[in-house]
Amino acid sequence: MELKLFGEEHRIFRDSLRKFLDREISPHFDQWEKDGIVPREAWNKMGENGFLCPWLEEKYGGSEADFLYSIIICEELFYRGITGLVAPLHSDIIVPYIYSFGNEEQKMKWLPGCASGEIITAIAMTEPNTGSDLASIRTTAIRDGDHYIVNGQKTFISLGILSDLVIVVAKTDPKAGHKGISLICVESGTPGFSRGRKLEKMGWHSQDTAELFFEDCRVPVSNLLGEEGKGFYYLMQKLQQERLISSLMAQSMAEAMLDMTVKYCKERTIFGSPVGSFQHNTFKIVEMATEIQLGRTFVDSLIADHLAGKEITKKVSMAKAWIPEMANRVAYHCVQLHGGYGYMEEYPICRFARDARVIAIFAGTTEVMKVIVGRMMGF
Repeated sequence: MELKLFGEEHRIFRDSLRKFLDREISPHFDQWEKDGIVPREAWNKMGENGFLCPWLEEKYGGSEADFLYSIIICEELFYRGITGLVAPLHSDIIVPYIYSFGNEEQKMKWLPGCASGEIITAIAMTEPNTGSDLASIRTTAIRDGDHYIVNGQKTFISLGILSDLVIVVAKTDPKAGHKGISLICVESGTPGFSRGRKLEKMGWHSQDTAELFFEDCRVPVSNLLGEEGKGFYYLMQKLQQERLISSLMAQSMAEAMLDMTVKYCKERTIFGSPVGSFQHNTFKIVEMATEIQLGRTFVDSLIADHLAGKEITKKVSMAKAWIPEMANRVAYHCVQLHGGYGYMEEYPICRFARDARVIAIFAGTTEVMKVIVGRMMGF
């Protein structure tokens, strides 16, 4: 799919990325899935080739590319089902917090490494008893002279094992509700910061998800991102892009699942005829293709609006509620059309079906998205 906003330079970039992924990433991905982690070397290669944070200014190690380059990277990774190497999470969801709210000293200290792959980032929001309700987090960061003393526990943290820099959502004023939330950058190796077990998940096996612990963790006040008490507002500002990227992940996977299923249904025969030639199966494929086209039209319009700086909170929440659910419907029917082979790990559709499931959960569940849209409609 080529968005009308794409130009010749974007086509050249996409071709270069495809060749890189086919040569350096895809051949190793099955082994990474078995190992349960993506090696740092892969992140370094992504950075060396300009596929991490391409939108950053040159002085921070980027290429000053437009957001469409990030779109291309997300599409190509997730069309291939490369869920473990979550460059879009690092590049387009976490690093923008540092760029937008960090001071110049922080930017010069961390951003070049983010672009090169030497610094892998994570954002620690979710706690064992707190998911989407950020105002209820219990992790605290209490000022003590030139340091914050951070105490608390985080869970379901993507890149929790590999990360070198974690943006921790904590309360600097525990009595102020969401107005007491701040963002504290905790570097790997900081005393009092430890990582728990790597969590075993239904899918995304090579993407390291972990528990993080902070026990009297002393973090310099200079690691505060932006202003104290503004953390909740910073998070709200960045949710549009996070949900857009998440929707695009699901859309790209849905397109890939349909393509592999159409190919299978033309080649595989039953009762002497191709699987796809039976009317019921043809109709099912057409229904999926229609929903996928609707999703593509929707997400492309959101990309265009986001690039134009428009407010898309309502629409992107709708997309995040609908597109991942659509991708899960597609996954179900594509597995069914593959028959027994669809349940076998050696067939890509099996992994795609597992991996698509969680996109309806992270970055705000389907239900939370509907609550947001409902409130914006006056309910």
